[in-house]
Amino acid sequence: MKPIVLIPARMAATRLPNKPLADIGGLPMIVRVLNQALAADIGPVAVAAGDAEIVEAVRAAGGTAVLTDPDLPSGSDRILAALAELDPQFEHDVVINLQGDMPFVDPAVLSDCAKILEEFGDADIATVVAPEASPADRSNPDVVKAVLAMEDDGQSGRALYFTRSTLYGDAPVWRHIGIYGYRREALEAFNAASPSPLEQREKLEQLRALEQGMIIRAAVAAEAPISVDNPSDLEAARQAAGK
Repeated sequence: MKPIVLIPARMAATRLPNKPLADIGGLPMIVRVLNQALAADIGPVAVAAGDAEIVEAVRAAGGTAVLTDPDLPSGSDRILAALAELDPQFEHDVVINLQGDMPFVDPAVLSDCAKILEEFGDADIATVVAPEASPADRSNPDVVKAVLAMEDDGQSGRALYFTRSTLYGDAPVWRHIGIYGYRREALEAFNAASPSPLEQREKLEQLRALEQGMIIRAAVAAEAPISVDNPSDLEAARQAAGK
């Protein structure tokens, strides 16, 4: 298995414009994400950028970046476009899609995501979950919940569904973390398919894969990393960087 880590990023985020270049402790956020991915040491790392400014920032920091069509509709489209340029010989059979708004993601989480595909031959896609941070997560539509059939060791599970809806009962509620590991053929099949009914209903693109019959397995992380989606998240990240 030969993974490559790709980080999609674009400037036109609606809730926090220009966020890939937001300064966090003296570094652009996208550079912090890049450094965490490099620390995982599971394969080469590159940024799939929708804007020249992102490419410049990454290259200035010594990283690899590919400029992709800014009109591509999703991060998965962006990483597939970057992959075609970076690896036309198909040397990498696994693609790790790391969101560009997780400046403190634990490198071990990326390793665990890749290991799922190595350990479970039936998995088309790997992802990551973490325990709920508080009971309020259960009814928060901004917190995506993963419904899993857990393995006996409690460290991974097969995804049955993902939802924004409230989950009830005494069992753990797993927060979904937006990190994906794709077998290359699964990424290509996923991108070739049209948005599915459940995907459109929940606004969750991973449901397209489940409706296609793909198997998604999730590794369990100790906690969800900080994700920067709005100005208050950015302030929290800046405070974390100052510790």
